[in-house]
Amino acid sequence: MAVFHMQINTVSRSSGRNAPASAAYRAGERIRDERTGALYDHRARRDVLHKEILLPSRLERSGAAPQWARDRAQLWNAAERIEPRENSRVAREYMVALPAELSAAQRVQLARTFSRDIADRYNVAVDLAVHAPRPFGDPRNFHAHLLTTTRELTAEGLGPKTGLDMNGTARAELGLPSNRREFTALRQRWAERVNEHLRAAQLDARVDARSFAERGIDREPRPRLPWAAIAAERRGERSEVAERIRERYRARVAARAERASATAPQAPERRTQPGATPPTDARQRQLEAVRDWLQYREVSGRAVGGGASSTEALRQEALEAWRAHRAKDPASAAQRDQSAQPGAQPDEALPRAGLDPDASW
Repeated sequence: MAVFHMQINTVSRSSGRNAPASAAYRAGERIRDERTGALYDHRARRDVLHKEILLPSRLERSGAAPQWARDRAQLWNAAERIEPRENSRVAREYMVALPAELSAAQRVQLARTFSRDIADRYNVAVDLAVHAPRPFGDPRNFHAHLLTTTRELTAEGLGPKTGLDMNGTARAELGLPSNRREFTALRQRWAERVNEHLRAAQLDARVDARSFAERGIDREPRPRLPWAAIAAERRGERSEVAERIRERYRARVAARAERASATAPQAPERRTQPGATPPTDARQRQLEAVRDWLQYREVSGRAVGGGASSTEALRQEALEAWRAHRAKDPASAAQRDQSAQPGAQPDEALPRAGLDPDASW
């Protein structure tokens, strides 16, 4: 089953990050940050399946695309040089999950198609890297990183900030949609591209960018654990961050189940004698059968006058009526079948139906 995942992050100096380091890590290359002199060498990576830089189509069609922008080190050092502030946003990243149902070539083509969409929509350079699943991780976790400039690429170099990276006031003055609406449109576009490629590959799997609530699905979405927490647990270490996330998730699942139980139709209350233990379903069915038999005997006995021979005949008729009652009761039949099986367990040992499978995650 194809999985939808799209995460949009920023590379900002205020968080201690820089563009050359991010590009070197994702592409598995050696890049020096000319602004700080730091060297980032990730050539030992073996999970980079594909990498390339895509430029806006309008520049490539006109032959005005700057050749230096195709060099990873030059591109991201230029992105660092042009930003004047200490807290500048120097790059933006889109991380997307690639369907494991597609072949390797089909996954690369899907990532290239979406990279082209981003490059042409915002007039930016897109540094694409397709990664294989991590060792000892989920073998279906093929994914792509799209590292983009936050400024438009022109024939002369990096120009003004893109519409997506302007502040809210500037976007409103230009009549552009809010960042929230733009992110929603991006997620929808990615879902459309994934489904197009799945259809082209003649696969039935599909993805949906909408949330569970928007699709009318009454279920808690699974929580996302930080990679550092996952790595710590795989080393046999305890991760308090992961434990807190899981505990909050279990609390949400329990609260949802409680709300569902409160709104569910209530079964009619059964009357019991004071101090008596409420009967189980099996015991209740047995009591009802005995009651029906006694009522039948009382009525039939008055009708025939009640001799010894007639009493035996009534008993046989009542027994047949009781057997017919049990045969019509599917719960009783299931119980008989279960008890007839060798090594059958009592009811308390059977699996409990109706539990949320995610509740114990």
